[in-house]
Amino acid sequence: MNAPAPPTQDSKAHISSTGFDLTPPTPEQRKALEASLTREEAEVLLHHGTEAPFCGGLLGQKEDGVYCCRECALPLFLHKTKFESGTGWPSFYAPYDEGHVKAVKDVSYGMVRIETRCARCDSHQGHVFPDGPAPTRLRYCINSVSLEFVKTGEPLRDPLGRGDRMPG
Repeated sequence: MNAPAPPTQDSKAHISSTGFDLTPPTPEQRKALEASLTREEAEVLLHHGTEAPFCGGLLGQKEDGVYCCRECALPLFLHKTKFESGTGWPSFYAPYDEGHVKAVKDVSYGMVRIETRCARCDSHQGHVFPDGPAPTRLRYCINSVSLEFVKTGEPLRDPLGRGDRMPG
């Protein structure tokens, strides 16, 4: 499958290097996306909460596939970048595409951290720390509830109707 063509000069679409449309959802789309979330998902994704450690449904996931944003389904991490950090949350050493994860300075709780958000819908995913493995030395510590796992070979969810699909 070929990646979508780059946007024209008149287009408002922003296409990532891996061919995904990063244009934020419209207000109507955002309302529909948010309505599909459970109370726990909304607390984490919309209100920057954190799930309890060692209880997330994706912590032990070991199958081949991609981890996507639970809100808008943008691919955020590949299975091959997941590692066991011992922290109680799924951890990854690199995003699916650098353009899919946004870094935001977080000074809550008397700490200075880097929050990670979905670059398309701006939902809270977790935090990134400089104590991960090679080759990046980064640890993206992500809430399971912020993600949905799609097995290799299965179609991605496309809640925005943009034709998002894995390239290849």
